[in-house]
Amino acid sequence: MTRVSDKDVDATDSTHREVGEGLLEEDMGPSSAMAHLYRGEIHRMKFWRERLDRTTNWAVLVISAILTWAFSRPDIPHYILLIGTATLAVFLFIEARRYRGYDIWRSRVRTLQANVFAYGLDPAAGVADPDWRKSLSEDYRQPTIKISTEEAIAHRLRRVYLPLFTVLLTAWLVRITVFSPGLWTESAAIGMLPGVVVIGTVGLLYAAAIVIAVRPRTWHAKGELRSEDLRQ
Repeated sequence: MTRVSDKDVDATDSTHREVGEGLLEEDMGPSSAMAHLYRGEIHRMKFWRERLDRTTNWAVLVISAILTWAFSRPDIPHYILLIGTATLAVFLFIEARRYRGYDIWRSRVRTLQANVFAYGLDPAAGVADPDWRKSLSEDYRQPTIKISTEEAIAHRLRRVYLPLFTVLLTAWLVRITVFSPGLWTESAAIGMLPGVVVIGTVGLLYAAAIVIAVRPRTWHAKGELRSEDLRQ
């Protein structure tokens, strides 16, 4: 939206203060419906953020235990680390599902911040989304998940799980090479399953995880600091 010069905006004009009217007045009490709405959305967003962190903490704890056990004795089979990889994948899908729920509340918070509070602080900048009232109203009437499962998985892979998968992969490769007397293609075998098949399957799964994490896409999740300018 085109920015209007500060000289052309009267902060007391009701036309420009429609959304932010009373937002910054000293006599605005805690009975403000918008303030209660915003606090409620912040609370729910914080609750879902804590659920995400809880899943991550459990994933790190379980993987640490598996790594410690896998290298505690030489007779521990190498596929324990592959079981750890499968366990980590379960945590990834659980966290991706929670992340989709978390994004519902965060998108509402960002909508209020960008179109109510930012406008109340500086009316000259205009409203970020002229149709934000209609969009938010529809979302309250019929809440919808705004990001796909793949996008949620890609985000959690980038932020947390790809490094964890890399640690497990490195540990598994060390286990079937350095800690095994025979050829690593033979050491990777699991029962009657040849080592070459096991290695190929693991390689394909890790390659798929990398593709999902790094492939170009249009991100729909709001509020992420993906821009390099914001990170500097």
